[in-house]
Amino acid sequence: MDVLSLIGIVLGLVAILGGAVAKGSSLGALWNLAAFLIVVIGTLGATLIQARTAVFVHALRIFPWVFRPPRLEMEEMIERIVEWSQISRKEGLLGLENLSDEEPDPFIRKGLQLLVDGAEPQALRQILEADLDNRELFDLQGAKVFESMGIYSPTLGIIGAVMGLMAVMQNLADPAKLGQGIAAAFVATIYGVGMANLFFLPVSNKLKGVVQARVNFQTMLLEGLISIAEGENPRNIENKLSGFVQGG
Repeated sequence: MDVLSLIGIVLGLVAILGGAVAKGSSLGALWNLAAFLIVVIGTLGATLIQARTAVFVHALRIFPWVFRPPRLEMEEMIERIVEWSQISRKEGLLGLENLSDEEPDPFIRKGLQLLVDGAEPQALRQILEADLDNRELFDLQGAKVFESMGIYSPTLGIIGAVMGLMAVMQNLADPAKLGQGIAAAFVATIYGVGMANLFFLPVSNKLKGVVQARVNFQTMLLEGLISIAEGENPRNIENKLSGFVQGG
């Protein structure tokens, strides 16, 4: 569980709601159905126009990473790679076949199977790097869905404010409605800018960070598998891969 994400959301809400109260406003003044429809539904509509179905669905699928990022135990993975290296030196690459069949992670399973099949180190690198690059691209596209929402929502907030002011101008003859109407008009701006800067953009950046951490983890795994294919000494493999832990 990523506690910082939870703390960030709570602090964001406290900043907006507490700030409104401190400024002498009421919490009820922050609710406006028309502004909500314009900003939220409008932002969703603009995003759906931009994103492919597969990318949008993937964005929803990886959203939980903000609170529960994938478990990436670098040191534990290095120990496993060293163990695979020792097995391959004692029993040959075919000794990894049972481990390959039992491996739940598709990327690891594919790499081990390529080793068992006797793939050359260069071919191993090309195949796994293609998988790695495609996965990274797809994950980043999912993260950018929230970035797009963060770009569209402030603009929709401005549109909502303008539409609210237009309604106010139609009631200039009734001064009693002016103050309430103007306040309601600017609620849309609060929705748009607030959601962009306190939710959509932070979520996008958090997901991008998680994606980069996964790429670093799988790159380390890739280098370890290639080292096994090249027959490197297990101790040398461990020393080589330890740099990824320091960099991660």
